[in-house]
Amino acid sequence: MNLLFLMTDQHRVDTLGCYGNPHVATPNLDRLAETGTRFDRFYTPTAICTPARASLLTGQAPFRHRLLANYERNVGYLEDLRDDAFTFPEALKERGYRLGLIGKWHGGTHRNAASYGFDGPDLPGWHNPVDHPDYLAYLKERDLPPYRISDLIRGTTPNGNPGNLLAARLHQPVEATFEHYLATRAIEHLDRYAATGEPFFLATHFFGPHLPYLLPDEYFDLYDPALVELPPSIAETFEGKPPVQRNYSEHWTFDTIPIEVTRKLIAVYWGYVTLIDQQIGRILDRLDELGLSDRTGVFFTADHGEFTGAHRLHDKGPAMYEDIYRIPGIIRVPGAQPQVRDEFVTLTDCTATILDLAGCDTSPAVDSRSLVPLVRGERPEWAPELIAEFHGHHFPYPQRMIRDERYKLVVNPESVNELYDLAGDPHELSNRYEHPELRPVRQRLIRRLYDLLRERGDNFYHWMTPMYDIGASDYDPSLSAFEPENSPV
Repeated sequence: MNLLFLMTDQHRVDTLGCYGNPHVATPNLDRLAETGTRFDRFYTPTAICTPARASLLTGQAPFRHRLLANYERNVGYLEDLRDDAFTFPEALKERGYRLGLIGKWHGGTHRNAASYGFDGPDLPGWHNPVDHPDYLAYLKERDLPPYRISDLIRGTTPNGNPGNLLAARLHQPVEATFEHYLATRAIEHLDRYAATGEPFFLATHFFGPHLPYLLPDEYFDLYDPALVELPPSIAETFEGKPPVQRNYSEHWTFDTIPIEVTRKLIAVYWGYVTLIDQQIGRILDRLDELGLSDRTGVFFTADHGEFTGAHRLHDKGPAMYEDIYRIPGIIRVPGAQPQVRDEFVTLTDCTATILDLAGCDTSPAVDSRSLVPLVRGERPEWAPELIAEFHGHHFPYPQRMIRDERYKLVVNPESVNELYDLAGDPHELSNRYEHPELRPVRQRLIRRLYDLLRERGDNFYHWMTPMYDIGASDYDPSLSAFEPENSPV
């Protein structure tokens, strides 16, 4: 079976029509969802680019593969995977697959996509590399104008300097955008692969809708800001929350930007989503034209989400909210019936799924579980919760999160811990970690997270042993799998 893997960067799940957005036009991804499996509880293992992408490449959780930070803001972590790390392209190549990767490579500094066997232009970095020779050649061949922006939107930092660029007008036609360029290169690869008749894995990794949102007029102004309903969590006060969140809000200059500009930013972000959807449509249409759709499994997902003003934040960071951890996840496999699934699954599970569909051994992807049974409509036993992790970005900041049907616990060893009742507080505004009525829930989740981390070999569990009030009066063997000698009594 051929495999087409479509991926975006920093993509909110609530910007897609198939996930309930009534305003944003995403007809191509909606069509993919209508003909495939849409996962409603699809999560990133960590809300930062390089570690999440390394988890996809290896099928390992970040704590295991150890590629824990983007190299642009590295704080002493590894910058490339270890030489002996398993990666799924190795296994596919052994099965005779052609391998292509068009778009963002954010998986290391010394090794690029070609190091793992992928064909395609080398496009490293966190945002559209508009000075790349292949892109410049693309513009020149088509007599298209170069990149130029105006109308920059940014706030003011606490020291009075201009904040990070959030959005701007791009003075290029759609055909000249980096997104159109990527789709064109992907289509060219599809044509070449189809001509060989060999099985292929082709990934197209868009750099957007990551900020800054740089769009031509027709997308910059596509959506009326009056349509935008501001995220309820814009009412965030940070009371009872880790101080780093308020600091990040200041870093991203939220309170220095008028609320009508925030609406415009969200509207522009929507325009970015629609632009990418249209480019994905071009790729899917070509797959159909080549007669490959009935022999090709198609994936669509993102590395993580984006705040776009939620919790008075932009970008992502050390705050484990649904806005940046829940991501879109759609898989279409020939012969499988359309459906919606509500199991907790993650980006890391795509690794075993790719291996499974290619007929490879899935066991080397040790933290990944194939989603093929779910896609085929089966009802296997599945974990009732998920865990995620974060290690820092601008600075080390270890976090672990466990989320079940109703509650979410976030452990911040050097700060304030968090507990959210997602049924009564879906926007995670009220940290109820210290509320006495939720003490049994808190203890249950602490012990469950401890057990899961210990089973996986994630040494973060050592942080948890002495830090929590699991004394003699709290200890309840029916709630915990702590061995008595490890219970701090």
